[in-house]
This record gives sequence, structure tokens and C-alpha cells, in this order.
Amino acid sequence: MKAGVKDAIGVLLGTKIKNATPVSGGDISKAYLLHTDSDKIFCKLNSSSSAIAMFEAEVEGLKAIANTKTIKTPAIYAVNDIEEGACLLMEYVSSKRPDSKELEALGAQLARMHQISSDYFGWENPNFIGNLPQSNQKHDNWISFYIEERLTPQFQAAINQNLLAKDDVPGIDKLQAVISSYCPDIKPSLLHGDLWGGNFIINENGIPYLIDPAVYFGHSEIDLSMSRLFGGFGSPFYTAYYDINPPAPGEPGRMAIYQLYYLLVHLNLFGRSYYRSVKEILHTHF
Repeated sequence: MKAGVKDAIGVLLGTKIKNATPVSGGDISKAYLLHTDSDKIFCKLNSSSSAIAMFEAEVEGLKAIANTKTIKTPAIYAVNDIEEGACLLMEYVSSKRPDSKELEALGAQLARMHQISSDYFGWENPNFIGNLPQSNQKHDNWISFYIEERLTPQFQAAINQNLLAKDDVPGIDKLQAVISSYCPDIKPSLLHGDLWGGNFIINENGIPYLIDPAVYFGHSEIDLSMSRLFGGFGSPFYTAYYDINPPAPGEPGRMAIYQLYYLLVHLNLFGRSYYRSVKEILHTHF
């Protein structure tokens, strides 16, 4: 971290930064553990033109989750423009490897968060999935929301980058017919929106935290499908979740339909290594 950036962050915090150590923080932003005389602080830096908007959306999502009082998120200290982009400063949560009881707690708390509902699908504001814009225009109908706000923008982005051909992409009528056949009436749930294994933390006292959300009101199975895409949650998590929110008929058949969105996101972010997974779902289900 450059000295000027460190000094600017110190001004924001009202204290001197003694040192800044790079830590893992995802593929989108640089991440640091900052040490002051009395505290440890997690810092994310991003120099892209959309950095401040991404961080502000992240803060909005973290606060929305925290306000449900179902599951914890790190405390927010500051989000601000700085010399080379923007920074997000928050509580540093020291983590441990989760045991079965802690995964159960995570599952139960997520289930209770999913019971927070709304009269619409979507969110008050657009946000981001990774560093890709995520549209959240409000819909009364889940299927139209999922097609228009989730799948269609990612299909178009993939076509624009020559990652998919137009012939790869089902038409709107086909999408509506297939997804309607899988989806019953859906009740909106507050979602984390990007629930892979890197976006939860178990702190040293065994308390679950959620980080890096892409929140909106949608089908609760979206979070569960993403959690299964790359693993890392374990059977105690799902057992505890389903004890509170039992699985709905047809859930296994919907999983690939919902994972399609995240695979398209990964295709657009990371390239053609995800093409085969996307193509397999399109071939099998559409």
C-alpha cells in the first residue's frame, strides 16, 4: 500500500496506520489488514471507475442484512473516494475453520434471514455481482424478474464479448416456458445474492458472519444453489436450514436453472473456462 493511500486512510479513521498487510479478499479488489495502535481494520481498495459505487452498494447490502438481526455482518467504518480510486474500511473479523455446530448456526441464521420478505422481487437500487452491474428493477413476478434482471443481461454481455453465440441463447418464449415449468409461486426472500464459500466467515468465537453481498428480494433457493455450486458449506448447514425452511417440491430440478446465472457471471468475469458448464445447462434444460 502506497504511503499516500495509507495516510489518507488514517485521516478517514482519525488515527495513524502503523502497517498494512495484504490479505486475500477476492478477485475484484485489493485487500489489506490495517493495524492501528488499538485496532485491526479490514480495508478494500479498488481503482476502477465504478469503485465507489461498488463499495456503497456493498455497504447497503451489509447494513440490510445486519438490520434483520438474523446474522451478523462486519461493522462499517468508512467508504470514501481516495487518491487512486475508493476504499472501504470495516471491522476485521478473525476467522477459524468451521465445525459442524457452527455450520448449523450459519444454516439456521440464513433460513431466518430468508424469512424476511417483501411485496416485490428486486431491490431499491442496482448493485453489483463481482464488478458486473446487477439490475434490480422491481417485479411482481419472479420468473420475469429472473429472466429480465438476471439471465438476459448476462447473456447479452457474453454475446458482446464473443463468449456465447446468439444461437447458444434461448429466446424469451423458451426461457419463460422452461422456467415456468420449474417454478411454482415464489415468495420473495431477502437474499445474500452471492453466497459462495468465500463469502461467509466463522469468527474465533464461532459466530457466523456474511460478507460481500449482492442483496435483493428473490427466491430463497438462489442462495442455496450458489452455495452448492462450489461447495464449502457441509451437510450440517443444509440440515439446519431445512429444519426451519423445509425444501419445496422440485428444488433439485431448479438448482441448475439458478446456477446458470452464476456460471454466466463467471463466464463474463473470467472467460471461456466456464463456457462448457453454461452450455451444458442450456443444452440439458432449454
